[in-house]
Amino acid sequence: MEVKKSPKADLEGKKSTGLLIGYVLALAVMFIAFEWSERDKVINIDSGLSEVVFEEEMIPITEQEEQKAPPPPPEAPKAEEIIEIAENDADVEETTIQASDETDKAVEVKYVPVEVEEEEVEEQQIFQVVEEMPEFPGGMGECMKWLGKNMKYPTISQENGVQGRVIVQFVVNRDGSIVDATVARGVDPYLDKEALRVVGLMPKWKPGKQRGKAVRVKYTLPVMFRLQ
Repeated sequence: MEVKKSPKADLEGKKSTGLLIGYVLALAVMFIAFEWSERDKVINIDSGLSEVVFEEEMIPITEQEEQKAPPPPPEAPKAEEIIEIAENDADVEETTIQASDETDKAVEVKYVPVEVEEEEVEEQQIFQVVEEMPEFPGGMGECMKWLGKNMKYPTISQENGVQGRVIVQFVVNRDGSIVDATVARGVDPYLDKEALRVVGLMPKWKPGKQRGKAVRVKYTLPVMFRLQ
C-alpha cells in the first residue's frame, strides 16, 4: 500500500528556506556588532552649575611724556697755547753785575741759615698746676714752723677771742719770690692783714717747673690763728 503525502506536509522544501533565513539574521547581527563603537556613546556630565565668567578690568596705561632738557650751550673754543722752543744755537746775552765801588773785587754772596728759636713760656703767664709745684725750702713742715715764729697775733683779735684759718693766695715767680698775695677767705680784718704781712716776709721758694723750665705758679696757703 503506497503512502500518499500532501505537498503542504512536505517539510524538506521549507528546510532550505529556514536555513537561509537563519544565515541572513546571523549576518545582520554580526554586521550590527561590528558597526557599533564607543564613539556613538554620549555622556552628559552637566552638573547643573553654570560656568563662572571672570571679567578682567582693563586699566589703561598712561605714559608720562618725558620733558627733554635743553641742550647744553656749546663750549667756547679753547685757545691753543703756542710754546716756542728756542734752538740751542740761539745767542743769549750775558749780563754782568758790577759792584757799586770802584774796586775790582768779586762780590761774594753767602747763604746764612735762619735760626728758628723755640717759643719760650711767657714770663707773664701764670699756671695753676704744673709738673713740679713750688715748695718752701725744707718742705711744708718748715713753712709752718717759720710762720709760727714770725707771725704776731693781733692784740684786738686776742681780746675779742677771734681765731680761725685765713686762706692766702700768692704767685711764686720764676726766681722763687712771692708776689701778689691776696686773701681768698678771711676771718677777721686784723687777722687777714697779719696773714698777708707774714706771707710777704717769707724767703724765696723753690720755683715750679713745667717741661723742665721754671714758670710762675699761683699757690694757696692756709695760715692758722689759734689762741692758747
